[in-house]
Amino acid sequence: VQPEESGGGLVQAGASLRLSCAAASGDTLEDYAVGWFRQAPGKEREFIAAITWSGGSTYYSDSLKDRFTISRDNAKNEVYLQMGSLNPEDTAVYYCAADRIATMNPRDYEYWGQGTQVTVSS
Repeated sequence: VQPEESGGGLVQAGASLRLSCAAASGDTLEDYAVGWFRQAPGKEREFIAAITWSGGSTYYSDSLKDRFTISRDNAKNEVYLQMGSLNPEDTAVYYCAADRIATMNPRDYEYWGQGTQVTVSS
């Protein structure tokens, strides 16, 4: 499966933004757990949230769980990351990744999207 992210952009501090992760044409995310990660310049890739293939279980970074929400719509073949109260420290490239099991470790994910840039201005 080839995930593809969309929905990034430039927003002001305090804004909300929703990112989407879809499968490339002909693929399906329905059978896969999906994780969202982000990477800021000079920093390691950071776990944000993950969701099982059914959507029945979700996992969050303790530091982000109050502002970010992961969800999925298998009928639309999409996974979402709703982000709120954004601040400049949230500026990063955001990635979705897919694999059979939802984990917090980026090394456990085999399939990665190209990323979408989120920039938060102060």
